[in-house]
Amino acid sequence: MKQHDVIISGLNMELTEAIKNMVHDKAEKLFEHDDHIIRMRVELEYDPHQSTHEKEFIAKGQLEVRGNDHFATAATNDLYKSIDELVQKLDRMLRRRSRLKKVKRKDTHRVDIPAEIPKAI
Repeated sequence: MKQHDVIISGLNMELTEAIKNMVHDKAEKLFEHDDHIIRMRVELEYDPHQSTHEKEFIAKGQLEVRGNDHFATAATNDLYKSIDELVQKLDRMLRRRSRLKKVKRKDTHRVDIPAEIPKAI
């Protein structure tokens, strides 16, 4: 099985092997959809200063692909739920990108050249 380039960092929290393994497992789903993903960066953040104890865990993701990169953020009160929502958002972005490529490829149109082209003899 091919090992993909996934960079995981934590802010105000310690990353355990279980968290790293979960992020890698979820990221494999994205790499299966698109072969052109260069790298995936995931930043997991714990914000202890939330007064209402809601949305304390923030997961930020960046997919580096050919063309424009994809960025997504998910914030919930559970770290694993934040990771799940982040992967779902990135997955939707990849599917939309793929769908738009297909539409552009199938939408053929004539090119109208206003000048008359001389014939080669």
